[in-house]
Amino acid sequence: MATLHALANPARFLRLARPLTPILWWTGGVLIAIGCWAGLTQTPADYLQGETVRILYIHVPAAWLGMGGWSGIAISSIVYLVWRHPLAAVAARAIALPGACFAALCLVTGAIWGRPTWGTWWQWDGRLTSMLLLFFVYLGFIALSNADRERGGDGRVPALYGIAGTVLLPIIRYSVIWWNTLHQGPSIGLTSSTIDRSLLWPLPITTIGFTLLFGGIVLMRMRAMLAAAKAEARMRRRARA
Repeated sequence: MATLHALANPARFLRLARPLTPILWWTGGVLIAIGCWAGLTQTPADYLQGETVRILYIHVPAAWLGMGGWSGIAISSIVYLVWRHPLAAVAARAIALPGACFAALCLVTGAIWGRPTWGTWWQWDGRLTSMLLLFFVYLGFIALSNADRERGGDGRVPALYGIAGTVLLPIIRYSVIWWNTLHQGPSIGLTSSTIDRSLLWPLPITTIGFTLLFGGIVLMRMRAMLAAAKAEARMRRRARA
């Protein structure tokens, strides 16, 4: 807890975030390049889906980060409501846009994958529909946060929205189990996988790479938001002088 309070200080946070941002960017980018190269050239085609299976190296990390991003918003919202750390609200706002982008990437790559596999670009399937709802919930959070800031709100309403939105996460996760769904069932577990290892091994590389890139984007956005807030405060002081 003491560490959280220390990092809640914007100056201390920036001292850590400045060098960490490019490290996350470059490391993530290198891992993504290696993973995609391996997935495209070093793995065999699937015996049923053929070459289209290779999109999993982007689709799966996008799905993970679309859901993980909202988990980050929820955690930041709880921290803000309980301890009133302004940096937690900044973190939630910083996560929202890249989280929405990865949710959209998940939907787009899923449609591209689904067309030759299922014979359709879109189906009102439980997994697809709940992921689409999460994308719209992201957009709602972004709009609500912007409106709250413009009206001088205290950030509680977006934080409550961020917590309430977590109801979609278990629905997305278990939709393929709860309903008779077009989307395939769980393929990757903590201890086993239905995907052959010859296809699976580049996936952790791209997943880690995209996760590091996501973290770098969030830190970059948080730094930009803190700089904008500092500049705005300076302009207000000058206007009063």
